[in-house]
Amino acid sequence: MPRPTKQQIDDEILDAAASLFARHGFKETSVQRIADTVGYSKTGLLHRFPTKEALQEAVITRCVGQIRDTAAGVADLPTGPERDRAVITAVARLALAQRGVVALLLSSLLSEPESEMGTALQAVGQAVAEAFGDDFLGDQTRAVRVTGALGALAVASVALRDHFTSDVMTTLVEVGYDALGHRA
Repeated sequence: MPRPTKQQIDDEILDAAASLFARHGFKETSVQRIADTVGYSKTGLLHRFPTKEALQEAVITRCVGQIRDTAAGVADLPTGPERDRAVITAVARLALAQRGVVALLLSSLLSEPESEMGTALQAVGQAVAEAFGDDFLGDQTRAVRVTGALGALAVASVALRDHFTSDVMTTLVEVGYDALGHRA
């Protein structure tokens, strides 16, 4: 079995950290907990990311970049059902590959803006709004629908982590699309 590349190791660490930050918050997530989750020593993890703050910054930067990539991929589509389906499909693919990122994405919509993590996650929330093409938080019904769709993706990818395969991708996209108020 080939050894994982530096990028694969970093991806594993960042996804685990994203999941733990989303679940427990930044303050309650220790470097040791992240190291234990990925099966590395604390020293080994700190060799790659010298501080917990550097790890948090890398997690947020990666998440924002991935959501902005999604937004760039749908930028030519007008706000509406077609764009919503494209965004939900991209986020479902992301959930399949990196569960932690989707959990963090959802927590960006739920965190208290004044909290340390809430401040860091504002950029994630802005990228999500950019992807959907509207300021969905300004419309209560739309905010509930977008949060519900993202929540469905996050919960399904975490709860079904051992059974979450590309076979369920179509169903997951349909659930998210339905939550947005569009019927297949």
